[in-house]
This record gives sequence, structure tokens and C-alpha cells, in this order.
Amino acid sequence: MNTSRIPLIDVHAHFLTPRYVEAAQDAGHTRPDGMAAWPTWHPERHLELMDEWGIATSLLSISSPGTHFGDDRAARTLSRHVNETGADLKRRHPARFGHFASLPLPDVDAALDELAYAMDQLGSDGVTLKTNAHGVYLGDARFEPLLAELHRRRTPVFVHPTSPPHFEAVSLGRPRPMLEFIFDSTRTVSDLVFNHRLEQYPDIEWIFTHGAGALPLLTQRMELFRNVFATDTQTTSAGTETEPVPQQVSRLWFDIAGTPFPHQLPALSAAFGTNRILYGSDYCFTPAAGTAAQVASLDEAPQPAGSTWRALTTCNARRLFPRLGA
Repeated sequence: MNTSRIPLIDVHAHFLTPRYVEAAQDAGHTRPDGMAAWPTWHPERHLELMDEWGIATSLLSISSPGTHFGDDRAARTLSRHVNETGADLKRRHPARFGHFASLPLPDVDAALDELAYAMDQLGSDGVTLKTNAHGVYLGDARFEPLLAELHRRRTPVFVHPTSPPHFEAVSLGRPRPMLEFIFDSTRTVSDLVFNHRLEQYPDIEWIFTHGAGALPLLTQRMELFRNVFATDTQTTSAGTETEPVPQQVSRLWFDIAGTPFPHQLPALSAAFGTNRILYGSDYCFTPAAGTAAQVASLDEAPQPAGSTWRALTTCNARRLFPRLGA
């Protein structure tokens, strides 16, 4: 590792197993979310690249399309497989790898079982959810038992975007990560807001991706509709005044995977401040060359006052994951 640079903590890094890819392909995901092909991933290569890029620790997760391909029993088995694999990687490289456990939503009972196993037995750093599970968004009442347990446990939840329902009508044959992932993240945040889940379950540490997507531009518009057009009630179920949308969203965490400069990270900082910004590479779904260019852009960009983007994002990550400060 280049010790002249503050090491990054990567909260948005992916891993794959041959069994997982085979199961996804058997379920019809031969071109995941419209991408040309599945990437390859090897832990040794990932560690080499982390040293090259100045990344101390990567928190690994399974990306879209997740682990539930339509069969509840198969989803439970596949989730257990990838979670035990991720936990084993963390055990073998505790300073270099962390792990977000996959939950087999929309099967809520199975998700609760896997949450308990992952956190209590495997020692996962948190869990990963997709922005929607077969068309059901995260603020839906069907997911309340899971949200209540995540709140009780104060579990970090890494929310990865996925293809929206009826993507064929809107993606126009283009890869869904280009645009639809960004909109689906915004959509599920709005669902959490307007169903009052952020206020109802304040102890869930939500992490959203790609510089907050369209949220820096749209939270004021969401607030306009809440107030002027009565899209939402002004009080929660407990009878307390509902906070404005921008204030609710400002308590989320956001990684900066993708293209943070020249526009996205400044927009995120202007909208929500800098104390909840995290670094994310999106490797291995972002190829090594793309991640290298993104890290270079981070180091070469105008730096935040009194700090650097490396120092700021690493400090934020250590507040969220205290074990990474050891």
C-alpha cells in the first residue's frame, strides 16, 4: 500500500462465487441487469488492487440481482452459501475484508432468520438489501417486521440498486445500471420517507450508493409535494410533526461509487453536507481500470476544507463501523 496516502475504506465492493453465478444464470440472468456479461472475481486479485489503489478495507456484498430468483427455498440456500463465503473471507483477512450479508427478500421470515444467523453467528458487518424485491419497495408494510428487527439491532443496511419493475418499458434496451439504478435508489428512499419508515425506525443506519443518485436534486421537490400538494400527512403515526424531507434524507449515508467528479460529489456535499459521505469503488462490477480512474479523480479533485476526500470518507466510515478504526 502507498503509505503516503490515507487508506480508503470501501463500503461498496462486490464478490462472486461460481455457485452464485451459475444459479443466477440458470434463473435467466445471463446478462445481469442488461450488462454484457458477468465479471470475474478473485480474492487475491482484489487484495492486489486494493494495495495499488490505497484501500485498507473493502466491505464485500452481493450485487444485483441479489439471491432471490423466485423460489423461496432456493433463495434461502443461496443466501446462506454467499453469506458463509463472505464471512469466511472476512475471517481469513479480518483487516482487509468486511461483509454485508444478503437477505432473501421478499421472503420476510427467511430474511429474519438469515439476519440473526449472519449477525450472531457469522459476525457480518451489516446486511445488504436491494432497492426493491420483486417490485416491492423498502417502505412497504410487508417489510415492517424486518425493519423493526434491523432497528432493534441497530444494523447497518447497505442498499444496492436493482432493475425496477417493468424495466423493459423504460430502459430502452440499455444497461439498467446507467440510469435505472439511480432512479430506483431515489424511488425507494421516497418510499421510506412517505411511509414514515425513516422516522419510525431511526436506529437503522442506511447506506445508499452512487453519490445519492438524483436525491440532491429531488428532495426539495419531494418536500414541495408533501406540503403544497398534500402527498403526505404532516404528522407521524405517533402524532409528532413530520420532519421536512431534506432533513430526513440528510441522516442517510451515501457512498460515492461511479463518477463523483466534477459534478456529483459537489452536489451531494451541497445538499447534505460531508459528514455521511463514504468511499465506494463498485469493484468488480466496475472494472479495475474504471476504479483506478475513479480513485485518481478523488485524489486530484479540489479537496474539502481542512481535509482530503480520503481522510474525510475514512473518518466517516470508522464512525459507522468502529471496528475499522482499530
